[in-house]
Amino acid sequence: MLRKTFPPLFAALVFAFPALAQGFETTAGSAVVVDHNTGQILLSKNADVPLPPASMSKLMTLNMVFEALEDGRLTLETVLPVSVEAASYGGSTMFLDSRDRVTVEDLIRGVVVLSGNDATAVLAEALSPDGTEAGFADMMTARARELGMENSVFRNSNGWPAPGHVMSMRDLALLAERLVTEFPQYYPYFAETEFAFDGRSPSNRFNRNPLLSLGIGADGLKTGHTQEAGYGLVGSAVQGDRRVTFVLSGIETEAGRAEESERIVNWAFRQFAEETLFEGGDAPVMEAAVFMGERAMVPLMPADSLTVLLPVTGRQAMSGEIVYDGPVSAPVAAGTQLATLTLTHPGVPPIEVPLVAAVDVPRAGPLRRVQIAGMQVAGDLIGQAMERLE
Repeated sequence: MLRKTFPPLFAALVFAFPALAQGFETTAGSAVVVDHNTGQILLSKNADVPLPPASMSKLMTLNMVFEALEDGRLTLETVLPVSVEAASYGGSTMFLDSRDRVTVEDLIRGVVVLSGNDATAVLAEALSPDGTEAGFADMMTARARELGMENSVFRNSNGWPAPGHVMSMRDLALLAERLVTEFPQYYPYFAETEFAFDGRSPSNRFNRNPLLSLGIGADGLKTGHTQEAGYGLVGSAVQGDRRVTFVLSGIETEAGRAEESERIVNWAFRQFAEETLFEGGDAPVMEAAVFMGERAMVPLMPADSLTVLLPVTGRQAMSGEIVYDGPVSAPVAAGTQLATLTLTHPGVPPIEVPLVAAVDVPRAGPLRRVQIAGMQVAGDLIGQAMERLE
């Protein structure tokens, strides 16, 4: 295995991760801030601790509903009955009655805008294998595992306090990123600022997300609050070509949640900027030896473009190391991964960049292979002779 180390190549570059959060501290008990384009985590605090998520749980129910819309199990026009159990929920509601029949689209708005516990339960019962909310909660947990959400367990569809009903901030961030990326046709619901089903309780028709009206690019997602969990928010905002998604929990007051959420968004956009380290088709970064090829060396280049998020100020040197098993035996096809470039910075998770052959290297012809073998034998004999002289 061959290694090549080169600190100068990436001077003045730094990779922004929690260790380089530019001195930012959040008042939230738990938090995660993610740059959507690069996937970089800008801030992490107790990110993997399972906590009561309150109504932020409803994002998982909405994910299940959007999946059902995609595969045809539901349509936006599907009309669902309201059960006595669903209508009996207290807390935040859509003010449903057990005699109501409601379209899926109205129920989605009831969940997103009004944080309706009743609306969430109606959707859950419709998708549950046994028609119960408990059965749907088991589906939520199973689906969470499939999506890589390792610290989430659901006991109901809406986050109503229940023993063992937990999510981590990282799981919520992963879920939010999925909703943004996988369901662009439904994501605009999260930016709707008001909704009153059938004209009911018009004074309670406004979206609880405190960022939507601030003009900072916020367009989602979901608030949460219980006495045990405190005030929380899963939020996302777009400014220019960048999107930032964040999750916070454990804020003591509603006003504090609004203030801290705005502070996080402003910090994430103002303190970091994107920089492209590699463009597709960039010049090779090194050459690798080829055994029995028409050429002795093959140039290596990054497989894809690479854009990272860097702090606006205080950039430091990033070092790089290339590792590959060599020499490489011919033939070599262009695009074949032959090495890995690892970019590192103290305290920062490494960035691994696949390096691929920039050109084809056919296997040498018979005469050329004899010449190569002869040169190798001659080299070995000379090496042995030098060792004896020493």
